[in-house]
Amino acid sequence: MPKTMPKTSIINQIKQKIREIENFPKTGVNFKDITPVLADKKLFKLIINQLAKHCQKLRIDTVIGIDARGFLLAAPLAYKLGAGLVIVRKKGKLPPETISQEYQLEYGLDCLEITKDSIKSGGKSLNCG
Repeated sequence: MPKTMPKTSIINQIKQKIREIENFPKTGVNFKDITPVLADKKLFKLIINQLAKHCQKLRIDTVIGIDARGFLLAAPLAYKLGAGLVIVRKKGKLPPETISQEYQLEYGLDCLEITKDSIKSGGKSLNCG
């Protein structure tokens, strides 16, 4: 597989690997399982390399990984960019002092938190949701 591929080819490969589980975690919600994408070592490497190539010019200071899938891409991307890693967790998983934000899910409300001092003023951050 070549080191760089057309964007549509990468997207098609990702779409083919994502497994959809109907009615999980509840009826009417379809879970998108990305573990087959992550298990494909060539595709996973290609994704991280392409993201890093795209973001290199942005001179990112921190990559933000949102609990829990975001961690999976944020950590290797931060490493590749030479950036720091900031994690956003579900409520109650980080020590105080945190900033909280509620959000709507397909099946209810949830809340995410970030430590208050994790992002420095004036820096550039990239969100890996």
